[in-house]
Amino acid sequence: MELFPPIPLAEWRDCKETLHRFAQVVGKIRLTASVRRNHWWNVPFHLTGRGITTRPIGQADGNPFTIDFDFVRHQLVAASLDGTEVSFPLYGQSVASFHRATLDALAVLGARVDIPALSPFDLPDSGRPFAEDTEHGAYDPVQLNRYWRVLSQVALVLEEFAAGFSGKASPVHHFWHTFDIPYSRFSERHTEQPAEADSVTREAYSREVISFGFWFGDDTFPEPAFSSYTSPEPPGLAEEPLAQGSARWVARNGSHLAVLRYDDARAEADPHAAVLAVYDGAHRAGAGRAAWDMAGLACPGGTTDQHLAAAPPA
Repeated sequence: MELFPPIPLAEWRDCKETLHRFAQVVGKIRLTASVRRNHWWNVPFHLTGRGITTRPIGQADGNPFTIDFDFVRHQLVAASLDGTEVSFPLYGQSVASFHRATLDALAVLGARVDIPALSPFDLPDSGRPFAEDTEHGAYDPVQLNRYWRVLSQVALVLEEFAAGFSGKASPVHHFWHTFDIPYSRFSERHTEQPAEADSVTREAYSREVISFGFWFGDDTFPEPAFSSYTSPEPPGLAEEPLAQGSARWVARNGSHLAVLRYDDARAEADPHAAVLAVYDGAHRAGAGRAAWDMAGLACPGGTTDQHLAAAPPA
C-alpha cells in the first residue's frame, strides 16, 4: 500500500465538509458522555483497523457504548456491551439525516445522553443546528477511505515519534473540532492565559506545550501538511533550523508553525524519515528555546531504564 497517497483538498473538499460535521455530531456525544480529562483528552477519536472510534463511553442500560465510523463498509456503528448493535450507511446522508439516525441509534441502545448545543463548533455555519443542515451531504467512499488510510499512516509516524519522550504527553488522537491528528508534549510549567481566552483554549494550553501533527487543509491553508508549534512561543523560535530542506517556519495568528507540505514529504526519497526529521527539529527548536530538560525527558528506543537502553533488543 502506498505510503502517503495523494489527497489534494480540492478533490474531496465537499466530502470533508460533510464528514467534519458528521464527526462533530458524534464528538459532542463523546464530550457529553465521557469523564473529563486534562487538556480535553477525553474528547477526540482514536484510530481503529476500520476507521475511528469514540472508545467505550457513557452508560446504555448499565453498559458502556461505543460509536464507530467504519470507512471500509462506510457505516456508522453504535454498540453497547450487552451486544446490541445498530448501524446505518454513511453515504446518502445529509448532516440532518445523519444527526437524526445517530440519535435514533442511541435510543435503541438505551443511551440517554443530554447533548447541549447540537450545532457545529468553530465552523462557518456554527449558528445552524445539525438537525437543519440539509446542505452538506457529499460522500465519496473512495475519497473517505483514503482519508482514513492517510490518517492511519500519520498516526503510526506520530506513535514512533512519541516513543522518544518520557515526559507528560498526549495520546495520538483525532480531534473532531479542528479535524487534525496531533500528539503533544508538555512541560509542567503553568502558563497564563489572557482574560478573554475561552474555556477550550484555557484547558488546552494551561501548561507549556509543543504539539506535532497533520491536517488535511482548510480555507486558511488549503493543502494537507505536517506541522508543529510551541505554546507559548519562546523568543527566536523561527530562527531555529528544522533539519529538513523543504520544511519552513510559517507565520500564523501571531506565532509560527513548522510546516512540511504533504506533497513535499511525498516527493522525498524517504517520506517517513522526512516527517520524523521535521518533528524532531521542531521539538529541539521549541524545547531548546524554552529551556526544557531535553536530556532528562529523552526516551531513547522507547525506554527510560539506562540498562535497557544500552542493551540490544531481546
